[in-house]
This record gives sequence, C-alpha cells and structure tokens, in this order.
Amino acid sequence: MTYSKIAGTGRYLPERVLTNFDLEKIVETSDEWIRTRTGVERRHVCADDETTSDMCVEAAKVAIEDAGIDVSDIDFVIVGTTTPDLIFPNIATLIQHRLGIPACTAFSLEAACTGFIYALTTTDKFIKAGGTKCALVIGAECITKLVDWKDRNTCVLFGDGAGAVIVKPSDEAGIISCHLGADGQYKELLYYPVGASKDLHKAGTDDVAITMKGNEVFKVAVKTLGNVAKAALDAAGIDKSELDWLIPHQANMRIIQATAKRLGLPLDKVIVTVQDHGNTSAASVPMAFDVGIRDGRIQRGQLVLMEAFGGGFTWGSVLMRY
Repeated sequence: MTYSKIAGTGRYLPERVLTNFDLEKIVETSDEWIRTRTGVERRHVCADDETTSDMCVEAAKVAIEDAGIDVSDIDFVIVGTTTPDLIFPNIATLIQHRLGIPACTAFSLEAACTGFIYALTTTDKFIKAGGTKCALVIGAECITKLVDWKDRNTCVLFGDGAGAVIVKPSDEAGIISCHLGADGQYKELLYYPVGASKDLHKAGTDDVAITMKGNEVFKVAVKTLGNVAKAALDAAGIDKSELDWLIPHQANMRIIQATAKRLGLPLDKVIVTVQDHGNTSAASVPMAFDVGIRDGRIQRGQLVLMEAFGGGFTWGSVLMRY
C-alpha cells in the first residue's frame, strides 16, 4: 500500500511583531482583555510591500532543505490561502517559478482556515493515484490586510505567516485518514464582503473588512471540530487514547481547550501556538506542526491528528503517522 508521508517542514513569519500592548495604542482594548478571551499575546504582521507568495517562498525553502530534496524533484505544488497576491495567475504558479521548480501541476484552493487541510488531503489523493512523486504543500495568509484595525473584536485575533511541507509516497504508514466538510448556510457568520465578481472596487476602503459573529462561530466550531476529529479516528479504527498529538487550527485558545476537552485529551498533548502567532488562518496548522517538530515534541512514528475550521463554514481533519 502506498502512503503519503511528510518528508520535511518549514515556516516563515514576517519580521514585524505586534503585541497586545501595541494594540492598546491603536484600538480600545487591553492585553488582559485579549489574553483572557483569545489567548493571543502577539502576532506577526506583513510589511506593506510583503505578499503571501513572499512568505510561501521562504517557508518552502526551509521545508525543501529539511526534506533533503532538490527543487527539480518537485512535481506538484498546491497552496491553501484566502489572500493570494493576484486574482490570476494562481499563487502556486508564482511560487513554482520563483523557486525554480520545473513546469508541473501547480494550483491553489480557497477553504479559509481549513485551506491547508484541504490542500494536504488533495495531495494525498494525487499521490495515492500514482501521479505525484514529490509535492510541495503550503498554507499561507496575509490576513491582517483584510482586517479593520478599529474593530477590537476582530483585529486582535489575526496574524500573518506561512507553513510548508514536502510530501512523498512511502511504503511506511503516513497519512491514514482524511475527512473534509463544508456547509454554506453559515456564510453570514464569518466572511469578507467583496471579491472578483462582487464589489471589488470597494476593496481596501474603510467599510470593508472581515466580518465575524464570534460567539456563534465558537458554538459551531467546537462541535464540528470534535465530530471531524472523531470521524478520522473512527475511520482508521484508532482510539483517541492512542493519539500522541493534536494539532488544531490556532483560532482561539477557548476553542482549542473546548475541542481538546471533547476529545478527552489533556492540553499537554496539544500543540498550541496561538499565543505567539494569533489566528493565521490556513497557515496555522502547518506552522504549529513545524513548531512541534523543531522543538522536539513531535517525533517520527508518532500518531498526529490535524484539524481546522474556517469561514464557509469549512472543516477537515488529517490523521497520520509522522
């Protein structure tokens, strides 16, 4: 049986760090208010001239080096993001060209905060179908460019970054189970109000920004994340007690705690980075995964469950042996 196995990881964060104390100076909020409600202490923010592809390229370089491969080995590039540089060409082609990867399959997809999970699941299918031998999979966002810095309910949450992995076929167990889902009936609870075919001329104006009904998002997110995690475990016939690590979307500490509780997992089995990065949308899971590997907590052969939930609503989980 052919498995998809992660061979290398990398992440990139913009240089500028915005702390809660910095936010106190620009919006009516406080460090205590932000920490107690979200768990966020600081976040990284893109420079005005920094793009999502800039971050992707840097994260990819680290992952490529970590995997010990050459760019010429890569035959598949996929990026999950809601904040591409351009409407077209798609951001994966920009990254492929900038890294010097030979012509190959390269595309992006948009599933909000679940973007990386959707991209990794898609990669798994391509590898198991036999058409892909070495994939570059990225989750990245310049999400702070979509927020209203006068809205304390949203601007305190978000940060920018990119996480990347190299995925290759393997005879050893790798990705075991993937589950995706979406339900458009919740669109009004979390969305960005303009796009290519709707009011694009309003983008960047003061009255256009991420819109979110936080309490209602929380209720659906906790229930859905618990269900999608259970689905991945049940499909593989694995009990939650066997998990070594849970890597959840880093949206909010309260959501992370509630999800862990639903799964009966102690927080010392959960990789948490929300305090340092904020909600980086599609970048949060791959960056948290990289953090856990780099600091030595996540070891080869361990059982890891990734999960995410985002606007749409979209959701997904990936269960794997790292």
